[in-house]
Amino acid sequence: MPAAGGRRTSGGLRAVAAAASVLAIIAVSWGGYRLFASPSCSNTVRLNVAAAREIVPAVQSAATQWLETKPQVNGNCVAVDVAAAEPADVAAAIAGQHKSMLAGVGQASGKTKVPDVWVPDSTVWLQRLRSSGPDWVPANAPSIGRSPLVLAMPQPLAGTLGWPNKKLTWPELLPKLTADTKLRTGIVDPSRDASGTNGLLALATAASAAGGTNGQAQTVAALRALATGRSALREELVARFPRATDAASLTSSLGAAPLSEQAVIAYNNSQPPVPLAAVFVEPSPLPLDYPYTVMPGVSPDQSSAARALQITLTGDSYRDKLAQQGLRAADGSAGNGFAATKGAPLTPSPAVNPPDPSILDRVLSTWSAVTLPGRMLAVIDVSGSMVESVPTAGGATREQVTVESAKRGVALFDDNWALGVWTFSTLMDGQNDYKELVPIGLLANQRQQTLQALSGIQPNRNGSTGLYDTVLAGYKNVQQGWDPSRVNSLLIMTDGENDDPGGGLNLDQLIAELQKTMDPNQPIQVIMMGIGTSVGESALKRITDTTGGGFFLVPDPSKIGEVFLKGIALRSGGK
Repeated sequence: MPAAGGRRTSGGLRAVAAAASVLAIIAVSWGGYRLFASPSCSNTVRLNVAAAREIVPAVQSAATQWLETKPQVNGNCVAVDVAAAEPADVAAAIAGQHKSMLAGVGQASGKTKVPDVWVPDSTVWLQRLRSSGPDWVPANAPSIGRSPLVLAMPQPLAGTLGWPNKKLTWPELLPKLTADTKLRTGIVDPSRDASGTNGLLALATAASAAGGTNGQAQTVAALRALATGRSALREELVARFPRATDAASLTSSLGAAPLSEQAVIAYNNSQPPVPLAAVFVEPSPLPLDYPYTVMPGVSPDQSSAARALQITLTGDSYRDKLAQQGLRAADGSAGNGFAATKGAPLTPSPAVNPPDPSILDRVLSTWSAVTLPGRMLAVIDVSGSMVESVPTAGGATREQVTVESAKRGVALFDDNWALGVWTFSTLMDGQNDYKELVPIGLLANQRQQTLQALSGIQPNRNGSTGLYDTVLAGYKNVQQGWDPSRVNSLLIMTDGENDDPGGGLNLDQLIAELQKTMDPNQPIQVIMMGIGTSVGESALKRITDTTGGGFFLVPDPSKIGEVFLKGIALRSGGK
C-alpha cells in the first residue's frame, strides 16, 4: 500500500469503475429500482442518516458530492440528511420501539428518533440490540471506517513503559493498571460508550486468562481499578489528562484509559501541554468499526438509495475524507493527511469478528455488579428438591451451585453494597416459610457474616416451596428500608412452583397484595431466577410483570452464575 501521504491515481480510477459496476448490478438485482442522474424527477426519496459524531464530516462530504450528480431512484430525487447522534441514544430509541431497554443505557429520551440509516461507532451496539431482539437491526452492516482501540497515556508516562519501541501486551500491563497506585486509570462508562466496552473486553479477557479463582480476582481488581476513574462522557475523561509537565501533575492526573486512536489524534490536535501516546497493545482489542446499518422498515426506494450512498463511502476519495477526521478506512489503511501517532501501523489489517453476545453480556453485567452499588435482599430456596444433583456441575446439588453463585456475587460487590440473605421453604421460622439469615446492611460491616451465612445453607429435605408468602414478605422487607440513592431489589432463587401444604397465598392473592403494597415513588425490582426444568414460569413472569424487574430461566443449574450477573445488571435500568 502507498504511504499515508501518497496519491493513488490508478486506485481512484479502479474505485470509480468498481462503483459503476456495483451500480449496474444494483439496477438489475433490485428489480427496476434504478439509480441515475437526471434533470427531472417527480418526488423525493429522503434518507435520514444518524452517525457517530466523529465520522459525520466524512459521510456528509461524500453524500454532498454524490447528491451533486442528481441521483434518482425510480424517477424520484434523493435527499440525504446527515446528523450527529450519540450511539447510546439511538440504541435506546431502537430498544424503546420494541418496548424494551438496554442495561446501562436507560430509556429513550424522546428527542432521538430512529433513523433510516444508522452509523454507530461500533458493531457492539448491534450485538447488544440483537441479543435482545434478533430482528431489531439487520444481520449485515458493513464497516465504513475504522479506529483502532489504544491505551491513551501521557507521553512521558508511556515512555517509562518502553513506548513507542516496545510491544506491550495486556497481561503485562494488567498488574500496572490494577495495582500501581501511582498510575491513575480511567474509562468511559462501558455501558454507554463503545471505546469503554471494547477496552473492558480486552482487560477482562486478559484478567480471566489466569483462570479459576485467581482469574476472577484479577477481573474484579481490573474492573474496580477502572471504575474509580470512570466518566460518563468521553469529553469528561480526556479533560482529566495532565495539563502541565511537572511530576506532580503527571502523577495526580489521569494516566491511562482505553480510547480510540481518533480520540487521541483529536486531543493532540488541540496542542495540549502534555500530548497523549496511542499505545497499541497486543492482542489488539476490537476497533471501532462504524457499521453502515440500513434500518428495518425503510421503504424499497429508501433501501435502494441507502445502498447507493454506501457505495460512495468507499474508495480513495472517501478514505482521504476519513483521514482528515483522524479515522482510517474500513480495512485499517490510512488516507492522505492522516495524522499518524508514533508506533501506529498504517497498512491494511484483517477484519475482526464481533464478540460473542453472551461474552459481551457477561462482561457488561460484571461491570454493573462491580460499579453500581445496590440494595438487595437475596432469598434462596432450600426446599427438598434443591438436593437434586446437577450432572453438568460434577454432581453438585442444586443448592450447592446456587449458593456458590451467590458467594461469587458477594465477591464482586464492593463495600458500598447493601445486602441481606434469607432462605425459604415451609415452616422455616415458626409458621413463616422464610428465615432471615442476615438483615439488609452494608457489606462494609457484614461481609464475613454474609459469607458465613451462605456457607452454612443446607436444604430442608422434607420442606415444600412456600414461594408466594415469601415473595410478599421479602418485598415488604425491602420496602421498609427503601433507599432513594440506590436501586432497591428483591432476588428470589427457586427451582420449583409454589407448594405450601399449610395453605398461604395463591397467585391471584399475591398479585392483589403486591398491587396494594407497591408505591410508585418507591419502586422495587423483583428478580425471579428459575432453576431447573420444574419452574412455574408463567407464575414467576406474572409476578415480575406486576412489580417490575425480570424473570430468568436457568434450565441448566450449572449456568446460574452467568444468569445471576444478568439479573444484577437489571439494576442499571433505573431506580
